[in-house]
Amino acid sequence: MNKEFFVSLDLLEKEKGIPKEYMIEKIEAALLAALKKEYGSNTMMRVAINPEKEDLKVYLQKEVVEEVTNPQCQISLAEAKERNKRMTVGKIVETEIKTKELRRLSAAAAKSVIIQGIREGERKAMQDAYESKRSEIVTATVSKVFSDNGSVLLDMGTGHATLLKSEQLPGETFEVGERIKVYVTEVNKEARGPLVTLSRTHPGLVRRMFELEIPEIQDGVVMVMGVAREAGSRTKIAVMSRDEDVEAVGACIGNHGMRISAIVKELGGEKIDIVKYSEVPEDYVAAALAPAEVVSVSLTGERSCKVIVDEDQLSLAIGKEGQNARLAARLTGIKIDIKAE
Repeated sequence: MNKEFFVSLDLLEKEKGIPKEYMIEKIEAALLAALKKEYGSNTMMRVAINPEKEDLKVYLQKEVVEEVTNPQCQISLAEAKERNKRMTVGKIVETEIKTKELRRLSAAAAKSVIIQGIREGERKAMQDAYESKRSEIVTATVSKVFSDNGSVLLDMGTGHATLLKSEQLPGETFEVGERIKVYVTEVNKEARGPLVTLSRTHPGLVRRMFELEIPEIQDGVVMVMGVAREAGSRTKIAVMSRDEDVEAVGACIGNHGMRISAIVKELGGEKIDIVKYSEVPEDYVAAALAPAEVVSVSLTGERSCKVIVDEDQLSLAIGKEGQNARLAARLTGIKIDIKAE
């Protein structure tokens, strides 16, 4: 029985990622709780689990006293000496209890604690696994699509997690078995609530996709300086090169637009403006307002500016419902006032 018990602990550690030491603590607590149900809450006891020897024993303890006032946790000196002549007052006498002697209710209580321990252990193991993936992209497989709320259950490899409808791109649909990229925004350390929060709308998804797709970004030659996104519609991403021989925007676009097209396809056709970053605020704002051509940019405050464009460029600079100007302001961190020349 003991051997099977320790084999089970090894399997839990191997297949579920639950440390053996963690489960031993939970099992000790479960057996103690069961014993207290069996023998009374004041009873003293000890659980000895030895993984090396594959040994599990439970002992009932009683203190040696001259006169017994509480038989539950005391034994007389005379009775103790019958067991061991060296016994003296204050020492502890231990009697081994066979776990198979536990009543059904007590055993059920122990089983309940152990099952709860396994669930908590699984959650903690998954938390640790996801923690290393926080702010990273994970490729997952669609397991189920909930027709009532539009959420999607994803197989993450280490477990399942839900991609909420609010974190999906507008209008996108999924099929069971489809593989998709999601961004891990948050890992919940609490016992309740979703274990992990996933997103396809977070700006970090675009940033990480550029880092995965563009070798120059992976090598550190090209750096992503900022991302402003309205998911499903348009993203502006600012890049700069640390090597004068490498043109940052061109590196991100790739030959015949192959690199950028792969990212756009993954994002369901979302438009992406690649902006050349500049430490000169006026140049940065002018680049951020692309595809509009800017005549001039003048700072009107520490974080505000006035932009002049030709009459025919005004609507392009502002964008549909103000989107282009809004994203440019968010990307640069500068309030933009656009006027026609």
